[in-house]
Order: sequence, then structure tokens, then C-alpha cells
Amino acid sequence: MATDTLKSKPGAQGGATAGLRRLLLDNGALTALIVLVIAMSALSGDFLTADNLLNVGVQAAVTAILAFGVTFVIVSAGIDLSVGSVAALSATVLAWSATEAGMPVVLAVLLAVATGIACGLVNGFLISYGKLPPFIATLAMLSVGRGLSLVISQGSPIAFPDSVSHLGDTLGGWLPVPVLVMIVMGLITAFVLGRTYIGRSMYAIGGNEEAARLSGLRVKRQKLAIYAFSGLFAAAAGIVLASRLSSAQPQAAQGYELDAIAAVVIGGASLAGGTGKASGTLIGALILAVLRNGLNLLSVSAFWQQVVIGVVIALAVLFDTLRRKAGATVPAAGAGGGGKGKQALTYVIAAVVAVAVVGATSLLHNGSSDGKTQKIGLSLSTLNNPFFVQIRAGAEEEAKKLGVDLTVTDAQNDASQQANQLQNFVSGGLSSVVVNPVDSDAAGPSVRSANKAGIPVIAVDRGVNKADTDALVASDNVEGGELGAKALAEKLGGKGTIVILQGQAGTSASRERGAGFAAGLKAYPGIEVVAKQPADFDRTKGLDVMTNLLQAHPGIDGVFAENDEMALGAVKALGSKAGTSVQVVGFDGTPDGLKAVQTGTLYASVAQQPSELGRIAVQNALRAAEDKKVEKTVKVPVKVVTKENVAGFTG
Repeated sequence: MATDTLKSKPGAQGGATAGLRRLLLDNGALTALIVLVIAMSALSGDFLTADNLLNVGVQAAVTAILAFGVTFVIVSAGIDLSVGSVAALSATVLAWSATEAGMPVVLAVLLAVATGIACGLVNGFLISYGKLPPFIATLAMLSVGRGLSLVISQGSPIAFPDSVSHLGDTLGGWLPVPVLVMIVMGLITAFVLGRTYIGRSMYAIGGNEEAARLSGLRVKRQKLAIYAFSGLFAAAAGIVLASRLSSAQPQAAQGYELDAIAAVVIGGASLAGGTGKASGTLIGALILAVLRNGLNLLSVSAFWQQVVIGVVIALAVLFDTLRRKAGATVPAAGAGGGGKGKQALTYVIAAVVAVAVVGATSLLHNGSSDGKTQKIGLSLSTLNNPFFVQIRAGAEEEAKKLGVDLTVTDAQNDASQQANQLQNFVSGGLSSVVVNPVDSDAAGPSVRSANKAGIPVIAVDRGVNKADTDALVASDNVEGGELGAKALAEKLGGKGTIVILQGQAGTSASRERGAGFAAGLKAYPGIEVVAKQPADFDRTKGLDVMTNLLQAHPGIDGVFAENDEMALGAVKALGSKAGTSVQVVGFDGTPDGLKAVQTGTLYASVAQQPSELGRIAVQNALRAAEDKKVEKTVKVPVKVVTKENVAGFTG
């Protein structure tokens, strides 16, 4: 009898456990999303607010739209690394056509969509008829698309037509249009995969391409259509992204192809092909958006955020492997009614759980916040540059001194990522925000959101266009460029040949410093600029570009670099010539730059005192949060630091 009891209990429990296990395995991405929402809700009282949940939807929109297009490719056992560049190119074509070329907006939109489809068709042709591996063909298009975007825009953002910019607005003052576009594109994806001949062909090709060909499918033509779909969705994503930023950024959507692929894989698709669905892809994109949003609200370091997201992607692939070994089923598109009924029931259960979590966490956080500590957000354009690291250091030092809770985020030179971070600051109910814009135009819409919410905004180093800021704390980049030109020209005795290393194309800092240098050089007609090349504010690229320029211009007399990092790369390339036969002038006054000035390899650096910028920005942010008067413009003096005065410079 005891034996019977022991046998029956595990059987009963095993059935329930097995059912739960099967449910979790078959809906791993949905389970992960629910767990993430619960965790973020428990950790942050700002997460489960209506505004923030809409932010999550907006922030997921571009990645999801790109990922829907990539879903077609991955289901058919392909890969598309070009979608980010195609998105940027399509948006640039639209903006240029509607503004510079004077086309009607409708025609400009059609041309942008045609551009995306054309890029996809080229990918498909190279893969189907050129026999190139998808990785190589789309990697080539990644470079071509980005290059064409820079050529068309001349490296500068192009303002988006107002009629199209409404795609980045809201309906009824609360429902974001990007979310609606995401839902529509998701429904189209689900329809194509589940209800059309080409959708079934994708699964067949991904399952076994040779078998699909032998069964009569025209595989080559199908692949053309598959990659054309991917290009079409990339164009749609690019238009939505540019609408949010009110401008087409030639460097927009960098790295988004990896996010799109990650969303598809997290959503349950296999890179081996044959499986995948639109709902899974949407859930994958939401997981990435929830992660980034929640980590921002929790003030997790931008560097650790990259680690966490990488771990999540790795775990998703590992889970997919375990799921397949365990024999979990992946609902195919167009599956029978029973499967759809189960899936619908699963989503209903998930919705019930989500509602329960909303109620529980709202009780948990009710009245838990205290208004004693002022909370300030600092959004920096990048932390991969010593200048901005020093701004952060000065800001953190001042925040600690004033007893302020400071949250720092890193936009990684991505205007759309910065827009997301600023939206998170707004929904997080911060006292004030300090922003160092990636681009002055692109930051405008997000800063206007802060204006509507009554949150004071302080701009640091660069201004914000078409939005209200309480103060601008900055050095004058144009004046700095002029001082750099004067210092280099006078060191060369007013004559000689020079090259210019430019910053990242499209950034306001590069434009302003370059314009100032050009203006300052007009007073010295004996100085000839023989070459100008971008090195993206990066030391390694500065080394490579300078090495290449020396092959064509070995007899140059001077170098102007738009930041110290590129200047130090140029010094390395010049070797013993640096500081002797070739004079190098940098910009920023970073610690490494000042050391090079001391040793004489760098003639001068136009120093901006970045730590002081950070300190003053926090001081003004606190004053604005306390409704105290702040100056509209606070100028931190720039100065040319040479070997003669470097010892007395504190930064």
C-alpha cells in the first residue's frame, strides 16, 4: 500500500510538473519577459507607470520592425547584417529627396522604400545567383549602405520633413505612432509567414533547401523576395527612427542589425532555419527594450548594461538548444486551431499574471519614495573618450559634494539610444536632466518631452536645437577651432602644408571645430590644407588614417586633429617627426594629450576643462531643480595649452 502511494504521488505530481515544464519550454521567451517585468517592477517603482510602459514600446519599435524583416531571412536559414545601414540609407534618401531635391513628400517616401527594397534585391541576387554566402553579401551591403548614406548627406544630419516627422509623435496625446507602426508590421509579418505561399516557402527553404528545390520551389526567386522583404522592413524602421529624431542621421542604427538578430533568436527562431514566428520576434524585441529601460531606471552602469544584454542573448541561445533537446514544440505558422487555441490561452494567462504583478508592485512601491534627495540624470554622448570621462568625473564629484543622486548613461554616439535614455529619465521622475547631445537636432524631440513634463534640462558642451534648455554649459567649439588654427599657423611661420583629422561624421562637435579651424585659417593664406579625412575621434583610427595620408603627403608640416585621441594616433604614425619636422595640434586637453604636450610630441591642445564642465552642469541642474535662477549660457573658457604653460593647467 505504501508502495502504491509512493508510485501514485510522483505520477500525479509528475504530470502537473511535466505540463508546467512543457509550457515554460514552449514559451520560453514569454516566460522570460514576464520574469523580467516582475523583477524590474519589484526593483523600481518607476517601471510600471503608463508613461514608462509606452516608452518601452517606443524603444522596442525600431528594433522590432527591423527584426520582423530579419525573421523572414532567419526562417529561411539566411542572415542579414545590412539592415541597420539600409535603414539609415533609406531615411537619408527620404530626407534629401524631400528637402534638397524638392520632391513631394509622398514621392520621397516611395523612393526611400524603393531604396530599401533595392538593397534587399541586391543582397538576394548576390546570394542566389552570385553564390555568395549570406554573411559576406550582407556584410558588403552594410558597408555600401553606410557609405552611400554619408555620401548623400555629406556626413551631416538632414532635417526630416514635418509631415513625416509626425510618425514620431503620439495619437491623442498618449499613444505613440511608432508603437502602432510596430504592431502593423508585426501583423503583416504574421500574415506573410502563416497565410501566404512565400511564407510556407521560407519554412521549407530553411528546413531543407535541397528538398525544397527538388519539390518544385524556385528557391533562387524566393530568396530574392525574402531579402527584398528584409530591405522593405529596414526602410520602414529607418523612417520611423528618423521621425523620432526629426532628422536623418547618416550614422544612425549602427549595430542595430545585431539587436534585430538577437530579438529573433531570443524569440525562439533558430539560426539553422526552419522555425520562427512574428510573436516570438516581438517578445524578443520587448525583452531587449525592457532590459535597457529597467537598467537605466536602476542606474546600472552603461558598461555593465552591455554585459547583461550579452549574457541574456547567450542564455537565450543556450535555452533554445536545451529546448530542442528536451523535445519542446515550436508552433509553426499556420498551425491548426488546437495549437492556436493553446497559444491564445498562454497569452491570456500571461496577461492575467501581468495584471497581478501591476497590482502587487503598485502596493509595494506605494508611498515608498522620499523627496529628500534630488535626483539628476546625466546623458553623455559617449564614455569611450577621455574628454567625456572627465566630464562624468567632474559631475560625480560635484554631485557627491552636494548630496545629489546622479544617474549617468552612455549613448555610445547613437542619437536614438540617447533619445531612449532621455525618455527613461523623464518617466523616472527625475528632478532635472543634464544632456550632452550626440547631435543637437536629434536631441530636440526628447528634450521637448522633458519640457512638457516640467523637468529642467541643462545642456553641456553642445546645445539642443528646437527645444528649451534652462542653461547651456559649454566651451565654444568654433572659438576653439579658430584658436587651434592660429596656434598651428603661427608655429609654422604662416606657411606650409597641413592635414586635418576630422571627428565622427555628422556630430555637431566635428562640424563646429572644423568650421572654426577653417575660419581661423583664412588669416593665413600661406597655409595649405592638402587632405582632410575622418578618424571618428578614435586614437586607433587616427593612427591608421595618418599612416595612409603620409603615403600620399610625406612632406607635410602640420596636423590639426579635432580631438586629442586622434592627435595622439597621428603622433604615433609620425614617429620621430612629431614635434620636430611636423607640428601636431589637438583638441580637448585630456590627461594623455597634456602629457604629450609636456614631452613635446604634441605641440598644443585646445583645452576645454571638461571636469569643470561637469561640475558646473551639476550645479546648474540642482539650482534649476530647486527653482533658483540660472544663467542661460555659462561659458567655460578654452585656452591653448603648450609646453610653456602646461605645468600650470589644472583642467
